[in-house]
Amino acid sequence: MSDTTLTLRNRKIKGEAALAYALLAPAVLLMLIFMVYPIFYVFVISLFKTNKLAKIQSFDGFKIYAELLSSKDTWIVIGRSMLWTVLGVTTKTIFGLIIALSLNVKYVGRKISRLLFIVPWASSIPISVMLWQWVVHSEFGLLNHTLRLIGVMNPPVWLGQAGTAFLSCMWVDIWLGIPFMALVFLAAMQAVPQTLYEAAEIDGASRSQKFKYVTLPGIAAILLVATLLSSLWTFNDFNTVYILTKGGPAGSTNILITYVYMNSFEWLKWQKASALSIFTFLILSTVSVLYARIYFKREEM
Repeated sequence: MSDTTLTLRNRKIKGEAALAYALLAPAVLLMLIFMVYPIFYVFVISLFKTNKLAKIQSFDGFKIYAELLSSKDTWIVIGRSMLWTVLGVTTKTIFGLIIALSLNVKYVGRKISRLLFIVPWASSIPISVMLWQWVVHSEFGLLNHTLRLIGVMNPPVWLGQAGTAFLSCMWVDIWLGIPFMALVFLAAMQAVPQTLYEAAEIDGASRSQKFKYVTLPGIAAILLVATLLSSLWTFNDFNTVYILTKGGPAGSTNILITYVYMNSFEWLKWQKASALSIFTFLILSTVSVLYARIYFKREEM
């Protein structure tokens, strides 16, 4: 190959690289403006004492982080957020798989069933949560009205007691999240080649064995991605908790995202809210990295 040909090829590669960088530049710029800069600014605010208007007053260093890490309230909220996320995502995943398996079988009315399962996820989340707020209302709610009809004279004040309020919030979050998981798993199941199921039948595999050795390996990648998305969304599910209870009673349903909101927009503790936001960012980043490592390790196998 002549030197002239090599020179032309190198120029072509450099030209293509320059074009690629030019096309990526607007997206990178937007990411810096709307993602990197806000995170950096929140971190800076956490290092300074501020007034009620979030105006920086004096440098405080990492004292707020030490205070938060030594605070019992912080660990209670973080622990509740973890419990909220683990229980929520686990339940959504299990019932999503069950529903997807049932919708993947041919029967009369299957299309209508699929349409009905989309409704909770496709509806506006605040409106859906507000409807559930009326359902569990202690005086006028449909749930307590039904309980009184069947003989329960003193039904629970669902949103007025710590335990029942947390369970009510979790139930609504699960109800809203299951359809997404079910539809994603259903789409993944339909992409599994039918020849694998036919081969399993020839080998005498039972339904449970088909699910274990054909369905699960076939949807494993989608399962990882779906649970990651569900984990991020559940951990940051502000609407459900805030609309139903506003973190009450007495902060017993506060998760990290609502606790950040309370400290910032209601109590005007901007430095503390910024530090809590950094904690949230670090937790979610760690979860995302762990999921990514698991995913790429699986792809290499």
